[in-house]
Amino acid sequence: MRIKIIEWVKTSLIALLTMSALILGWQTGLFSGFFRAIPVFGGVAELVRGAAASVAVEHGGAPPKEAALPLIIVITNEEGERYGVKYDVHARNAVYVRTSSILSEALGSASMPMIINQDEWRDALSRPGVYFEYITPVKLSVLDGWLGTRLPDTMGDVSLRRVFIAFGEDRSRIYYQDSDNELYFSAETASSAGKAQELRIYNPNGAQFAFETGVSTAENAPYVLIQPGSDYQEIRAASTGSAEELLDMVLSMMGHSNETYTTYYRDGAHVRVGIQFQIRADAFGRVIYRRTDISPLSSEERVPSDSEMIERARIITADTIGSTENGAEVFFETLEYGPGESVSALFGYYMAGGRIHLYEEGYAARVTFIEGVISEIELVFRTFTLSGEFTKLLPERFALAAAGGEFILCYSDTGTERLQPAWILYN
Repeated sequence: MRIKIIEWVKTSLIALLTMSALILGWQTGLFSGFFRAIPVFGGVAELVRGAAASVAVEHGGAPPKEAALPLIIVITNEEGERYGVKYDVHARNAVYVRTSSILSEALGSASMPMIINQDEWRDALSRPGVYFEYITPVKLSVLDGWLGTRLPDTMGDVSLRRVFIAFGEDRSRIYYQDSDNELYFSAETASSAGKAQELRIYNPNGAQFAFETGVSTAENAPYVLIQPGSDYQEIRAASTGSAEELLDMVLSMMGHSNETYTTYYRDGAHVRVGIQFQIRADAFGRVIYRRTDISPLSSEERVPSDSEMIERARIITADTIGSTENGAEVFFETLEYGPGESVSALFGYYMAGGRIHLYEEGYAARVTFIEGVISEIELVFRTFTLSGEFTKLLPERFALAAAGGEFILCYSDTGTERLQPAWILYN
Protein backbone atom coordinates (compact mmCIF):
# COMPACT_ATOMS: atom_id res chain seq x y z
CA MET A 1 0.00 0.00 0.00
CA ARG A 2 2.83 2.35 0.89
CA ILE A 3 4.54 1.69 -2.46
CA LYS A 4 1.34 2.52 -4.34
CA ILE A 5 1.01 5.82 -2.46
CA ILE A 6 4.62 6.74 -3.28
CA GLU A 7 4.11 5.94 -6.96
CA TRP A 8 0.88 7.97 -7.00
CA VAL A 9 2.68 10.96 -5.48
CA LYS A 10 5.51 10.69 -8.05
CA THR A 11 3.03 10.46 -10.91
CA SER A 12 1.12 13.48 -9.63
CA LEU A 13 4.32 15.49 -9.32
CA ILE A 14 5.35 14.70 -12.90
CA ALA A 15 1.90 15.66 -14.17
CA LEU A 16 2.01 18.93 -12.23
CA LEU A 17 5.45 19.85 -13.56
CA THR A 18 4.48 18.98 -17.13
CA MET A 19 1.31 21.06 -16.88
CA SER A 20 3.28 24.03 -15.56
CA ALA A 21 5.64 23.77 -18.55
CA LEU A 22 2.73 23.68 -20.97
CA ILE A 23 1.07 26.67 -19.32
CA LEU A 24 4.34 28.59 -19.51
CA GLY A 25 4.64 27.62 -23.17
CA TRP A 26 1.22 29.07 -23.97
CA GLN A 27 1.99 32.22 -22.00
CA THR A 28 5.26 32.80 -23.84
CA GLY A 29 3.62 32.24 -27.22
CA LEU A 30 5.92 29.31 -28.01
CA PHE A 31 2.97 27.07 -28.84
CA SER A 32 1.10 29.73 -30.80
CA GLY A 33 -0.45 28.08 -33.83
CA PHE A 34 0.39 24.61 -32.48
CA PHE A 35 3.62 23.84 -34.38
CA ARG A 36 4.45 27.38 -35.41
CA ALA A 37 7.63 28.55 -33.73
CA ILE A 38 7.69 32.12 -35.01
CA PRO A 39 5.08 34.21 -33.23
CA VAL A 40 3.26 36.84 -35.26
CA PHE A 41 3.19 40.36 -33.90
CA GLY A 42 2.48 43.73 -35.38
CA GLY A 43 2.55 44.51 -39.08
CA VAL A 44 5.76 44.59 -41.05
CA ALA A 45 4.59 47.62 -43.04
CA GLU A 46 5.10 49.78 -39.98
CA LEU A 47 8.51 48.25 -39.44
CA VAL A 48 9.58 48.66 -43.06
CA ARG A 49 8.42 52.27 -43.22
CA GLY A 50 9.22 53.10 -39.61
CA ALA A 51 12.05 52.66 -37.16
CA ALA A 52 14.44 49.74 -37.40
CA ALA A 53 14.35 46.90 -34.87
CA SER A 54 17.58 48.08 -33.25
CA VAL A 55 16.08 51.49 -32.56
CA ALA A 56 13.08 49.88 -30.86
CA VAL A 57 15.38 47.85 -28.63
CA GLU A 58 17.51 50.85 -27.71
CA HIS A 59 14.40 52.74 -26.62
CA GLY A 60 12.96 49.97 -24.53
CA GLY A 61 10.91 48.27 -27.27
CA ALA A 62 10.53 44.56 -27.86
CA PRO A 63 13.84 42.67 -28.27
CA PRO A 64 14.40 40.32 -31.21
CA LYS A 65 12.39 37.09 -31.13
CA GLU A 66 13.89 33.65 -31.58
CA ALA A 67 14.04 33.04 -35.32
CA ALA A 68 15.01 29.41 -34.70
CA LEU A 69 14.81 26.89 -31.90
CA PRO A 70 17.22 24.03 -31.24
CA LEU A 71 16.22 21.08 -33.40
CA ILE A 72 17.61 18.63 -30.81
CA ILE A 73 17.73 18.75 -27.02
CA VAL A 74 19.43 16.12 -24.85
CA ILE A 75 19.28 15.82 -21.07
CA THR A 76 21.94 13.69 -19.37
CA ASN A 77 21.25 12.50 -15.81
CA GLU A 78 23.66 11.72 -12.96
CA GLU A 79 24.04 8.12 -14.16
CA GLY A 80 25.13 9.27 -17.61
CA GLU A 81 21.87 8.11 -19.20
CA ARG A 82 20.15 10.34 -21.72
CA TYR A 83 16.74 11.62 -22.70
CA GLY A 84 16.91 12.94 -26.26
CA VAL A 85 14.16 14.58 -28.28
CA LYS A 86 14.14 15.65 -31.93
CA TYR A 87 11.16 14.13 -33.78
CA ASP A 88 8.41 14.85 -31.24
CA VAL A 89 7.94 18.60 -31.72
CA HIS A 90 5.48 19.07 -28.83
CA ALA A 91 7.85 17.31 -26.43
CA ARG A 92 10.87 19.26 -27.69
CA ASN A 93 9.12 22.61 -27.30
CA ALA A 94 7.99 21.69 -23.77
CA VAL A 95 11.58 20.74 -22.86
CA TYR A 96 12.84 23.99 -24.37
CA VAL A 97 10.43 26.05 -22.28
CA ARG A 98 11.89 24.37 -19.20
CA THR A 99 15.56 24.58 -20.22
CA SER A 100 16.00 27.78 -22.28
CA SER A 101 16.64 29.78 -19.10
CA ILE A 102 19.57 27.45 -18.38
CA LEU A 103 21.12 28.31 -21.74
CA SER A 104 20.43 32.02 -21.25
CA GLU A 105 21.93 32.04 -17.75
CA ALA A 106 24.97 30.07 -18.86
CA LEU A 107 25.76 32.40 -21.75
CA GLY A 108 25.07 35.58 -19.80
CA SER A 109 27.27 34.63 -16.85
CA ALA A 110 30.11 32.92 -18.72
CA SER A 111 33.66 33.77 -17.68
CA MET A 112 36.70 33.93 -19.95
CA PRO A 113 36.41 30.89 -22.29
CA MET A 114 39.39 28.64 -22.83
CA ILE A 115 40.20 26.27 -25.66
CA ILE A 116 39.83 22.59 -24.84
CA ASN A 117 40.48 19.46 -26.87
CA GLN A 118 37.88 17.11 -28.31
CA ASP A 119 38.44 14.52 -25.58
CA GLU A 120 37.52 17.08 -22.92
CA TRP A 121 34.40 18.01 -24.92
CA ARG A 122 33.32 14.38 -25.17
CA ASP A 123 34.04 13.72 -21.52
CA ALA A 124 31.88 16.73 -20.62
CA LEU A 125 28.95 15.33 -22.63
CA SER A 126 28.79 12.36 -20.24
CA ARG A 127 28.23 14.65 -17.24
CA PRO A 128 24.77 15.75 -15.99
CA GLY A 129 23.57 18.64 -18.10
CA VAL A 130 21.61 19.89 -21.11
CA TYR A 131 22.74 19.81 -24.75
CA PHE A 132 21.25 22.00 -27.50
CA GLU A 133 21.79 21.59 -31.24
CA TYR A 134 20.60 24.03 -33.91
CA ILE A 135 20.02 22.99 -37.51
CA THR A 136 22.67 25.45 -38.70
CA PRO A 137 25.31 27.53 -36.88
CA VAL A 138 24.10 30.67 -35.11
CA LYS A 139 26.32 33.61 -34.26
CA LEU A 140 26.58 34.25 -30.53
CA SER A 141 25.83 37.92 -31.17
CA VAL A 142 22.49 36.81 -32.66
CA LEU A 143 21.77 34.12 -30.06
CA ASP A 144 22.23 36.46 -27.10
CA GLY A 145 19.55 38.77 -28.57
CA TRP A 146 17.12 35.87 -28.94
CA LEU A 147 17.69 34.75 -25.34
CA GLY A 148 17.54 38.25 -23.86
CA THR A 149 20.99 38.06 -22.35
CA ARG A 150 24.24 39.95 -22.82
CA LEU A 151 27.37 38.04 -23.71
CA PRO A 152 30.71 38.98 -22.19
CA ASP A 153 33.09 40.52 -24.70
CA THR A 154 35.55 37.69 -24.08
CA MET A 155 33.34 35.17 -25.92
CA GLY A 156 33.65 37.00 -29.22
CA ASP A 157 31.41 36.78 -32.25
CA VAL A 158 31.75 33.05 -32.88
CA SER A 159 29.21 30.80 -34.60
CA LEU A 160 27.98 27.75 -32.75
CA ARG A 161 25.67 24.91 -33.58
CA ARG A 162 26.17 22.72 -30.52
CA VAL A 163 26.32 23.90 -26.92
CA PHE A 164 26.28 21.94 -23.65
CA ILE A 165 25.78 23.14 -20.08
CA ALA A 166 27.27 20.75 -17.51
CA PHE A 167 25.86 21.06 -14.00
CA GLY A 168 28.14 21.34 -10.97
CA GLU A 169 27.52 21.55 -7.25
CA ASP A 170 29.12 24.98 -6.92
CA ARG A 171 29.75 26.16 -10.44
CA SER A 172 28.53 24.90 -13.78
CA ARG A 173 30.39 25.02 -17.07
CA ILE A 174 29.33 25.80 -20.62
CA TYR A 175 30.91 23.96 -23.54
CA TYR A 176 30.54 24.85 -27.20
CA GLN A 177 32.15 24.29 -30.59
CA ASP A 178 33.09 27.17 -32.86
CA SER A 179 31.63 26.06 -36.19
CA ASP A 180 33.96 28.28 -38.20
CA ASN A 181 37.22 26.72 -37.03
CA GLU A 182 35.92 23.59 -35.24
CA LEU A 183 37.67 24.53 -32.01
CA TYR A 184 36.08 23.62 -28.68
CA PHE A 185 35.69 26.05 -25.79
CA SER A 186 34.70 25.89 -22.14
CA ALA A 187 33.91 28.54 -19.54
CA GLU A 188 32.59 28.68 -15.99
CA THR A 189 29.04 29.96 -15.55
CA ALA A 190 26.56 30.61 -12.75
CA SER A 191 25.40 27.47 -10.99
CA SER A 192 22.36 25.65 -12.36
CA ALA A 193 22.26 22.90 -9.75
CA GLY A 194 18.64 23.69 -8.89
CA LYS A 195 17.65 23.25 -12.53
CA ALA A 196 19.33 19.86 -12.57
CA GLN A 197 16.90 18.66 -9.90
CA GLU A 198 13.93 19.81 -11.97
CA LEU A 199 15.07 17.82 -15.01
CA ARG A 200 14.85 14.49 -13.21
CA ILE A 201 11.31 14.10 -14.55
CA TYR A 202 12.75 13.15 -17.94
CA ASN A 203 13.40 9.43 -18.05
CA PRO A 204 16.20 8.03 -20.26
CA ASN A 205 14.99 6.87 -23.70
CA GLY A 206 18.10 5.21 -25.11
CA ALA A 207 19.52 8.26 -26.89
CA GLN A 208 23.25 8.13 -27.66
CA PHE A 209 25.78 10.25 -29.48
CA ALA A 210 27.27 8.55 -32.52
CA PHE A 211 30.76 8.34 -31.03
CA GLU A 212 29.35 6.19 -28.22
CA THR A 213 27.77 3.57 -30.51
CA GLY A 214 30.86 1.76 -31.72
CA VAL A 215 29.78 2.18 -35.36
CA SER A 216 32.89 2.28 -37.56
CA THR A 217 31.86 5.42 -39.47
CA ALA A 218 30.84 7.33 -36.32
CA GLU A 219 33.99 9.47 -36.32
CA ASN A 220 32.76 11.09 -39.55
CA ALA A 221 29.73 12.42 -37.64
CA PRO A 222 30.47 11.85 -33.94
CA TYR A 223 27.72 14.07 -32.52
CA VAL A 224 24.71 12.84 -34.45
CA LEU A 225 22.10 11.86 -31.88
CA ILE A 226 21.10 8.23 -32.34
CA GLN A 227 17.66 7.19 -31.09
CA PRO A 228 15.78 3.85 -31.22
CA GLY A 229 12.96 3.36 -33.71
CA SER A 230 12.50 3.12 -37.46
CA ASP A 231 8.98 4.52 -38.12
CA TYR A 232 8.71 8.16 -39.19
CA GLN A 233 5.62 10.23 -39.89
CA GLU A 234 4.34 11.09 -43.35
CA ILE A 235 3.05 14.58 -44.23
CA ARG A 236 0.27 15.87 -46.45
CA ALA A 237 1.00 19.09 -48.35
CA ALA A 238 -1.26 21.53 -50.18
CA SER A 239 -1.19 25.04 -51.64
CA THR A 240 -2.22 27.92 -49.40
CA GLY A 241 -4.82 30.24 -50.93
CA SER A 242 -5.17 31.55 -54.46
CA ALA A 243 -2.57 33.64 -56.25
CA GLU A 244 -4.74 36.76 -55.83
CA GLU A 245 -5.08 36.20 -52.07
CA LEU A 246 -1.35 35.72 -51.64
CA LEU A 247 -0.53 38.83 -53.66
CA ASP A 248 -2.98 40.90 -51.60
CA MET A 249 -1.40 39.61 -48.38
CA VAL A 250 2.18 40.39 -49.34
CA LEU A 251 1.38 43.83 -50.81
CA SER A 252 -0.57 44.76 -47.69
CA MET A 253 2.25 43.55 -45.49
CA MET A 254 4.73 45.69 -47.43
CA GLY A 255 2.48 48.76 -47.26
CA HIS A 256 1.41 48.85 -50.94
CA SER A 257 -2.27 47.98 -50.50
CA ASN A 258 -3.48 51.49 -51.44
CA GLU A 259 -1.17 51.94 -54.41
CA THR A 260 -2.20 51.54 -58.05
CA TYR A 261 -0.73 48.79 -60.18
CA THR A 262 -1.17 47.03 -63.50
CA THR A 263 -1.90 43.31 -63.77
CA TYR A 264 -1.00 40.70 -66.37
CA TYR A 265 -0.38 36.96 -66.64
CA ARG A 266 2.83 35.34 -67.84
CA ASP A 267 3.87 31.66 -67.89
CA GLY A 268 0.98 30.72 -65.62
CA ALA A 269 1.85 33.37 -63.04
CA HIS A 270 -0.22 36.32 -61.82
CA VAL A 271 1.92 39.51 -62.02
CA ARG A 272 1.34 42.98 -60.60
CA VAL A 273 3.54 45.99 -61.33
CA GLY A 274 3.48 49.19 -59.29
CA ILE A 275 5.58 52.34 -59.19
CA GLN A 276 8.06 50.92 -56.69
CA PHE A 277 7.52 47.18 -56.94
CA GLN A 278 6.88 44.12 -59.05
CA ILE A 279 5.30 40.98 -57.60
CA ARG A 280 4.27 37.62 -59.02
CA ALA A 281 2.56 34.48 -57.67
CA ASP A 282 2.22 31.11 -59.35
CA ALA A 283 -0.20 28.24 -58.85
CA PHE A 284 2.24 26.46 -56.52
CA GLY A 285 2.12 29.22 -53.90
CA ARG A 286 5.48 30.79 -54.77
CA VAL A 287 5.50 34.58 -54.43
CA ILE A 288 8.37 36.83 -55.50
CA TYR A 289 8.32 40.52 -54.54
CA ARG A 290 10.96 42.90 -55.93
CA ARG A 291 11.56 46.55 -55.21
CA THR A 292 12.13 48.42 -58.46
CA ASP A 293 13.55 51.33 -56.47
CA ILE A 294 15.74 50.08 -53.63
CA SER A 295 16.45 53.50 -52.16
CA PRO A 296 14.92 53.71 -48.67
CA LEU A 297 11.24 54.49 -48.53
CA SER A 298 10.13 57.53 -46.54
CA SER A 299 11.47 57.17 -42.98
CA GLU A 300 12.73 53.64 -43.71
CA GLU A 301 16.06 52.93 -42.04
CA ARG A 302 18.88 50.69 -43.12
CA VAL A 303 19.68 47.65 -40.98
CA PRO A 304 23.45 47.18 -41.04
CA SER A 305 23.94 44.32 -38.55
CA ASP A 306 23.30 40.61 -39.04
CA SER A 307 20.97 40.40 -36.06
CA GLU A 308 18.86 43.33 -37.35
CA MET A 309 18.54 41.80 -40.81
CA ILE A 310 17.55 38.43 -39.35
CA GLU A 311 14.97 40.07 -37.10
CA ARG A 312 13.43 42.08 -39.92
CA ALA A 313 13.34 39.00 -42.15
CA ARG A 314 11.81 36.99 -39.30
CA ILE A 315 8.96 39.50 -38.97
CA ILE A 316 8.30 39.31 -42.71
CA THR A 317 8.11 35.51 -42.66
CA ALA A 318 5.94 35.63 -39.52
CA ASP A 319 3.50 38.06 -41.13
CA THR A 320 3.25 36.00 -44.33
CA ILE A 321 3.94 32.25 -44.43
CA GLY A 322 3.97 32.12 -40.63
CA SER A 323 0.53 33.67 -40.32
CA THR A 324 -1.35 31.07 -42.36
CA GLU A 325 -1.50 28.30 -39.71
CA ASN A 326 0.37 26.10 -42.15
CA GLY A 327 1.17 23.41 -39.57
CA ALA A 328 4.97 23.64 -39.88
CA GLU A 329 7.70 25.44 -37.99
CA VAL A 330 9.59 28.18 -39.84
CA PHE A 331 13.23 28.42 -38.78
CA PHE A 332 15.99 30.81 -39.77
CA GLU A 333 18.79 28.83 -41.39
CA THR A 334 21.56 31.06 -42.65
CA LEU A 335 22.73 34.35 -44.11
CA GLU A 336 24.05 34.25 -47.67
CA TYR A 337 26.44 37.01 -48.69
CA GLY A 338 26.21 37.99 -52.36
CA PRO A 339 28.11 40.51 -54.50
CA GLY A 340 28.58 44.01 -53.20
CA GLU A 341 26.38 44.77 -50.19
CA SER A 342 23.85 42.00 -50.90
CA VAL A 343 22.83 39.72 -48.00
CA SER A 344 19.99 37.16 -48.00
CA ALA A 345 18.33 35.64 -44.93
CA LEU A 346 17.05 32.12 -45.62
CA PHE A 347 14.30 30.28 -43.72
CA GLY A 348 13.14 26.68 -43.95
CA TYR A 349 10.00 24.69 -43.12
CA TYR A 350 10.36 21.99 -40.44
CA MET A 351 7.88 19.37 -39.31
CA ALA A 352 8.09 16.17 -37.24
CA GLY A 353 11.77 16.92 -36.67
CA GLY A 354 12.54 16.88 -40.40
CA ARG A 355 13.37 19.57 -42.94
CA ILE A 356 10.92 20.11 -45.81
CA HIS A 357 12.90 20.71 -49.00
CA LEU A 358 10.77 22.80 -51.36
CA TYR A 359 11.14 22.42 -55.11
CA GLU A 360 14.68 23.03 -56.41
CA GLU A 361 15.61 25.92 -54.12
CA GLY A 362 14.75 24.13 -50.90
CA TYR A 363 13.92 27.12 -48.73
CA ALA A 364 10.57 28.46 -47.49
CA ALA A 365 11.58 32.14 -47.56
CA ARG A 366 14.44 34.31 -48.76
CA VAL A 367 14.66 37.99 -47.81
CA THR A 368 17.41 39.90 -49.61
CA PHE A 369 18.95 43.18 -48.46
CA ILE A 370 21.12 45.54 -50.48
CA GLU A 371 23.08 47.98 -48.34
CA GLY A 372 20.72 47.17 -45.47
CA VAL A 373 17.50 47.86 -47.40
CA ILE A 374 15.03 45.12 -48.42
CA SER A 375 15.28 44.60 -52.18
CA GLU A 376 13.59 41.24 -52.77
CA ILE A 377 11.38 38.73 -50.94
CA GLU A 378 10.72 35.15 -52.05
CA LEU A 379 8.06 33.16 -50.19
CA VAL A 380 6.59 29.69 -50.67
CA PHE A 381 3.11 29.36 -49.21
CA ARG A 382 2.36 25.70 -48.38
CA THR A 383 0.15 23.99 -45.80
CA PHE A 384 1.27 20.81 -44.05
CA THR A 385 -0.51 18.25 -41.87
CA LEU A 386 0.51 14.94 -40.35
CA SER A 387 -1.24 12.19 -42.30
CA GLY A 388 -1.26 9.63 -39.48
CA GLU A 389 0.68 7.24 -41.71
CA PHE A 390 4.28 6.16 -41.21
CA THR A 391 7.22 5.15 -43.39
CA LYS A 392 9.77 2.65 -42.14
CA LEU A 393 13.36 3.80 -42.64
CA LEU A 394 16.71 2.35 -41.72
CA PRO A 395 17.19 2.67 -37.94
CA GLU A 396 19.49 5.59 -37.21
CA ARG A 397 22.34 3.33 -36.11
CA PHE A 398 22.35 1.62 -39.52
CA ALA A 399 21.78 4.90 -41.34
CA LEU A 400 24.92 6.23 -39.65
CA ALA A 401 26.91 3.28 -40.96
CA ALA A 402 25.47 3.62 -44.46
CA ALA A 403 25.75 7.41 -44.75
CA GLY A 404 29.35 7.65 -43.66
CA GLY A 405 28.62 11.16 -42.40
CA GLU A 406 26.03 13.35 -40.73
CA PHE A 407 22.47 12.83 -41.93
CA ILE A 408 19.08 14.38 -41.19
CA LEU A 409 15.41 13.56 -41.76
CA CYS A 410 14.04 15.27 -44.86
CA TYR A 411 10.78 15.57 -46.80
CA SER A 412 10.92 16.52 -50.50
CA ASP A 413 8.02 18.75 -51.59
CA THR A 414 7.77 19.20 -55.35
CA GLY A 415 4.09 20.12 -55.34
CA THR A 416 2.73 16.65 -54.63
CA GLU A 417 0.28 15.90 -51.84
CA ARG A 418 2.06 13.04 -50.08
CA LEU A 419 5.47 13.72 -48.52
CA GLN A 420 7.45 10.71 -47.32
CA PRO A 421 10.46 10.96 -45.00
CA ALA A 422 13.95 9.99 -46.11
CA TRP A 423 17.49 10.19 -44.74
CA ILE A 424 19.75 12.68 -46.55
CA LEU A 425 23.33 13.73 -45.94
CA TYR A 426 23.61 16.97 -43.98
CA ASN A 427 24.93 19.85 -46.06
